[in-house]
Amino acid sequence: MKILVIGSGGREHALAWKIAQSEKTDKIWVAPGNGGTAGEDKTENLSLDAATEEGRKALLEFALKEKIDLTVVGPEDPLAAGIVDNFRAAGLAIIGPDKKAALLEASKVYSNIFMKRYGVRTAKRESFDDVVSALAFAENHFNDKEKNLIPLVIKADGLASGKGVVIAQTLSEAAECISSFMEKASLGESGKSIVFEEFLKGREVSVMAAVSILTGRKGFIKPFISARDHKNRFEGSKGPNTGGMGAIAPVPDFNENIQKDFENAILLPTLKGMEVEQLDYRGFIFFGLMVKEEQCYLLEYNVRLGDPETQALLPLMGSDFPELCLSILDGSLGTFNFKWKNKAACAPVAVAQGYPGAYRKGDFITVDHEGLNNNGVELFIAGAKSSDTGLISSGGRVLSLCALGADVGEARIKAYEALKFVNFEGMDYRKDIGLEENYG
Repeated sequence: MKILVIGSGGREHALAWKIAQSEKTDKIWVAPGNGGTAGEDKTENLSLDAATEEGRKALLEFALKEKIDLTVVGPEDPLAAGIVDNFRAAGLAIIGPDKKAALLEASKVYSNIFMKRYGVRTAKRESFDDVVSALAFAENHFNDKEKNLIPLVIKADGLASGKGVVIAQTLSEAAECISSFMEKASLGESGKSIVFEEFLKGREVSVMAAVSILTGRKGFIKPFISARDHKNRFEGSKGPNTGGMGAIAPVPDFNENIQKDFENAILLPTLKGMEVEQLDYRGFIFFGLMVKEEQCYLLEYNVRLGDPETQALLPLMGSDFPELCLSILDGSLGTFNFKWKNKAACAPVAVAQGYPGAYRKGDFITVDHEGLNNNGVELFIAGAKSSDTGLISSGGRVLSLCALGADVGEARIKAYEALKFVNFEGMDYRKDIGLEENYG
């Protein structure tokens, strides 16, 4: 098979790495890829970027010319822009939701309506598209003696590259956020409408799943094993939110009873809603959960695989990834046999100095590949490009290392020991990814 992977981050490196292992795979192109994907087996980078309309058009032309058998879309922006609609209209096999279904992530207002309509257990939410009403809601919240000590979660309606969520502790913080999003257009059109969300305190869990919804046929959502991302920049879950400082899988405190609650309260209502709405959804979905008092609440949908959770999960997957994709497309997902290694994974992320603010770029990355291989640790590049002299840092989240062990504790020890095999100027990372106190 000829396979095209769209995206440029650590998730896409992990996808290319996993897809290359399949006997079905002859050649992989990653568009635009990064310095890590450039060195993977069977893989070549393609200097086309789906972030622009021109790039998406060029990718479609490339896929038709090369007779690409399967395309896998990594990031959310091309999905929201309708790349799946265009590829399918041209008769090409592509993994992802169409433009309408992608609204589950691309519009917080739409996903809020969807959750309410189909009884998905979630935090209480209210949507606003005018500043006066939004500010009045915030004032009522912080003037209420029973609520004023509870933070108010404010989310931009549209995609905002991880910058569209603010947890306001005071009325002044809420007012500043409302003004920034809705009046000053700091997020462009994405912040013109906002959603206020009830603040829930508990344990965050990520559950990704394969989705196969075909018109006129029974739909399926089959979940992966659980994962947990550590979003805050510094140890002890302190500091600003980031794109993710590391992940573990499976989550030790996500037990069988909680898993059943997730399926009944969130997964099955979501499946019913997709079928009733007749969404064209053949791809992956990410359920961002908060577990409170052993019950699951949905915080958000992502209409693709998560990052950095994918870097922790794919090394644990024993199933053939292209076969999984084909089962999604032909409607046989219900009988697909997921296989998972009886191990745990820990994948800390190394970031550039200054991240998530202004960060260093252009630093040479030294990698002891023999040391990593001898210790069975996988290196996934996120923000680095190839040069004549090797890898050069180019992003805030530069790389991650994934180690497997009998449990999360053992995997964690192996992952942190392996960090000595990589280095670049200003390299930093959280020291507590996978620590037991972070389980809950």
